Amino acid sequence: MNVPANATVNVPASRTDFGSLRGRVAVITGAGQGIGKVFAKAYAACGAIPVIAELNAAKGEAVAKEIVDGGGQAFAIATDVASVESIAAMVDAVEQRYGRIDILVNNAGIFSTLEMRPFDQIPLEEWERVLRVNVTGPFLCSRAVLPAMRRARWGRIIHMASGAVTLGRPNYLHYIASKSALAGMAGSMARELGPDGITVNAILPGATFTEIERKTVSPEQKLRIVAQQCISRPETPDDLAGTVLFLSSDSAAFLTGQCLTVDGGATHR
Repeated sequence: MNVPANATVNVPASRTDFGSLRGRVAVITGAGQGIGKVFAKAYAACGAIPVIAELNAAKGEAVAKEIVDGGGQAFAIATDVASVESIAAMVDAVEQRYGRIDILVNNAGIFSTLEMRPFDQIPLEEWERVLRVNVTGPFLCSRAVLPAMRRARWGRIIHMASGAVTLGRPNYLHYIASKSALAGMAGSMARELGPDGITVNAILPGATFTEIERKTVSPEQKLRIVAQQCISRPETPDDLAGTVLFLSSDSAAFLTGQCLTVDGGATHR
């Protein structure tokens, strides 16, 4: 799905202030919906080429079509981040198509379908599935894109962790453990990859409301979440787009190993 590189996308000016992203290839896992979908559109608005690496092929194709219909470039490919073979096929397809991978956003994860329950009641199978997707997936994806980034001596890896980590939120222990791991991975990977010109950072979003249904969050809970914030309105994926674009840009070339909390001031760290 390609259009001329000089085509424009009809988006607000605030989404087009990162000129250094033009022509960059950004792989966003789980970009068929929610936060990842907004990220894909934001990259396209800056002239980058988002790769929608999405488990649900139909959703991924729909996002890519929306971007292309708006005048941008995008490529959707069905990807299971829990599968070494699926990730390898995705990376191979992207390199064959574009000859480069500049940015990886490890966004795919299991959360909205989880039931809140005490940690001693979490089935072992569910625990292992969450860690496989939320931790092993980013590990596998980061490892897979390294050859392309090392060849270019340039790269950006961004892990989507969670502000819930700093809150010590109960009844989601597998999710909290997985997102804590991503925050730790950012610092360690940054040490290893700095000499290769690759930065690694983590974003810790607050409670972000998307089109994805979360049965475990009631309207009353949403009001309590907003009440904890310094900015008293619900957080949306658009509130995170500027941060991911900044971390991907040349403006953040000297910023690595960091965890940036974007939660409207719900936590201070």
